[in-house]
Amino acid sequence: MKGPRPRWPRGGGEWLAAALVAVALLTALVELAAAAAELLVRSWPVSLAAALGGSLCGGWRAWRGARAERERAAALATLRIRLDDLDAMGDKSFEFALRDLLIRDGWAARVVGRKGDQAADVIADQERRGRIVLQAKHTRVGNKVRSSVMYQVKGTAGPVHGADTAVVVTNADLTRDAKAWGDRHQVHWLDRERLRHWAELGTPLHAVLRLPEGRSRRRSARREVPLSDASP
Repeated sequence: MKGPRPRWPRGGGEWLAAALVAVALLTALVELAAAAAELLVRSWPVSLAAALGGSLCGGWRAWRGARAERERAAALATLRIRLDDLDAMGDKSFEFALRDLLIRDGWAARVVGRKGDQAADVIADQERRGRIVLQAKHTRVGNKVRSSVMYQVKGTAGPVHGADTAVVVTNADLTRDAKAWGDRHQVHWLDRERLRHWAELGTPLHAVLRLPEGRSRRRSARREVPLSDASP
């Protein structure tokens, strides 16, 4: 059933009533607009303050983050780690310490060591010297790393990880055979004494290992091998 259809007022009385209703509606709209304008005038300082506060807070966080990064970079630039402190670390902390030492020396380094890492605990890149792979052997002082570790690193550093330089690092020592085999087959090594020069005395790794400057011919000719995913 359809409702009544609207119609124009008829007669003077209806027109007068319609005019009064229109005036009332118009008055209500004007009062509502005035109230909204008054509220806006009163509250704009609060809104402006909130906006400025948000901007200042965001800027403060960004400034603090940038300052923290600068402080970290400055700390790494002068990083020294005593052998006793390295000895007291766990295996994973030792890997992160090696990463930080590489960063100090100008390498873009990250820890990748985990189960199935195929003889790579830290991987780092540098424009002048290519890619370096470190196999970390943290153990008790007096123990010795055997030749089998050198064989494994030699077999995976280049083919799997795309390394120009492979290094076995220990806080202890390596057997005489392991050192000799590494020297013959271009697997570098850091025993306790060499590690002391790098970590404690601050000698750059490339100077300790006497690495040549300039990317190897093999690396410049091959496809880039991406770094493995791992938590920093």
